[in-house]
Amino acid sequence: MLRLERLEIRQGDFALSADWALGDGSICAVMGPSGGGKSTLLAVIAGFLAPQAGRVSWGGRDLTGLAPAQRPISILFQDNNLFPHLTIERNLALGLDPRGQLDAARRTEIARVLERVGLAGLGERRPAALSGGQQSRAALARVLLMDRPLVLLDEPFAALGPGLRMEMLDLAREVLAGEGRTLLMVSHAPGDAARIASDIVLVDAGRAAPPAAAAPLLADPPPALRAYLGR
Repeated sequence: MLRLERLEIRQGDFALSADWALGDGSICAVMGPSGGGKSTLLAVIAGFLAPQAGRVSWGGRDLTGLAPAQRPISILFQDNNLFPHLTIERNLALGLDPRGQLDAARRTEIARVLERVGLAGLGERRPAALSGGQQSRAALARVLLMDRPLVLLDEPFAALGPGLRMEMLDLAREVLAGEGRTLLMVSHAPGDAARIASDIVLVDAGRAAPPAAAAPLLADPPPALRAYLGR
């Protein structure tokens, strides 16, 4: 379980608080107006930013003082974070070993995961030789190889067209949440949340509200969410 306990985040005039827990295996959309702190919240959970107060814990283990690499967390960013000078196989190898070293066993594992995300036989290509959707699939494959229980998605599919974005959301739900991982996904699109999210965290007016069931929240949104959705 992810738990944010009396968390206080401050950057200059910006402030955000959170005090809630998210159950294992949830797919939670983080929604709210631009500049409200959605990506900042993920950065604190991941360990890239330190909170001014409170703590982040997973499964009862305090993560607050740990470096990002020491946390049971993997992240999908909008730009996919693929190194352009490396092949897809080498990029994925970094999910297994920070030095990117490959042996027969790792090549087999990478080939298996590439096949699972629909990229069989493309491991020797560089990112520029892949379409945007294929690059997203490669980034998703790296998260699978890292095999960490909490996955943060900071709008990784936002640059894709609507149909392809829905396809990638379905694939993320199948291959990540389908194996019991917990997903926390920043999204500006209510359709994305409606498609795969079990819960929604509304970030607004300096507060990340506790997770609430997605379907009833979208069907009858509170005033803050209604204003954000333009209803």
